[in-house]
Amino acid sequence: MKKSVKFKNGYLKMAGNLYLPEGFDESKKYSGIVVIHPGGGVKEQTAGTYAQKLSDNGIVALAFDASHQGESDGEPRLLEDPNARVEDVRCAVDYLTTLPYIDQEKIGALGICAGGGYAVAAASTERRIKAVATVSAVDIGAMFRGEGSIETQLQTLEAVAKQRTAEANGTDAHFLTYAPDTLEEIDENTPVLMREAFDYYRTPRAQHPNSPNRFLFTSVDKLMAFSASSQISTYLTQPMLLIVGTEADTRGYSKQFHESSNGPKELFWVEGATHIAMYDIPEYVDQAVTKLTEFFGKNL
Repeated sequence: MKKSVKFKNGYLKMAGNLYLPEGFDESKKYSGIVVIHPGGGVKEQTAGTYAQKLSDNGIVALAFDASHQGESDGEPRLLEDPNARVEDVRCAVDYLTTLPYIDQEKIGALGICAGGGYAVAAASTERRIKAVATVSAVDIGAMFRGEGSIETQLQTLEAVAKQRTAEANGTDAHFLTYAPDTLEEIDENTPVLMREAFDYYRTPRAQHPNSPNRFLFTSVDKLMAFSASSQISTYLTQPMLLIVGTEADTRGYSKQFHESSNGPKELFWVEGATHIAMYDIPEYVDQAVTKLTEFFGKNL
C-alpha cells in the first residue's frame, strides 16, 4: 500500500510516498527505511521502485522528493545542494520517528546514485540511521570536480561566480542538464552512463514530468565543495552495504566508500549490471532487493 505524505524540513513541506507492507497492522512495530533518489530523479522513479519492493518484504519505506525538487517545497527550484540533500535525509528520519508503528531503533537509509553518496554522508553523522545501503553509489562532489586540473576547476568556479552576480542583477537563471536531452545529442563518443541516463530519464521507460533533466548552474559551487566520503573513516561505524554492477562505470565510488570505512561493510557485486540497469531492470533489481532485505533484516 502506498500513501502520499507530507513532512517538515524547517519551513519547507516535503513530499513523500510511504510504502506499507501487505497486511500492515498499525499496532505492530516495523523497521523503517528512507530511500534517497538520484540527482535529477524524483520519488516516482527508481527510489519508488526500491521502496515498493522493500515494503513487499515487510519493511516500511519512505521515498521522497528532495527539497527544491519534485513536489517538495523550496526556492529556487531545481537547486541541487548537497548540504540541503543531507538535511532532507535527516528530516525524513525525523518523520519516521513520529510514526507510532516505526521502531525508532530500526531506521535505515538506502540511496541510489547521488542519493547513495547523500545517504553515506548523512549516516556518517546521523546516529539514528542504524544501517546504510547504496545502489550504484556516486559521490556527486567528486564527480563534479572530475579528473581535470585545479586550474580547470577554478575556471568553473569563476563561471559560477559570474552567473550568480548576473542573476543577482536580474539575469534569468541558467540551467544545466543531467543527461542528454534529445536523441540527437548522442553519438559514438557519448559515454555509456549518459546513453543509459537518456534512455531512463528522457523516454517512456521512466520519464516523469517532475523530473525535467535540469538543475541550476549555480548549484555547481556547492556540488564541488561536497565530499560524501570525508567522514566515513571517522564517524561511520554503522553497517554499510554497497551494491554495484560489475559493468557500472561509476563502480569506483562504491569501492572508495568500502575502502574508507572502518566499520562493518560489504561490497556486493551484481554480475553484468551497468549503473542504470540497477535502477529498474528486474533481473538486477531483484538481486539487489534480496540482498537489501537480508542486510536490513540482520542489522535493524
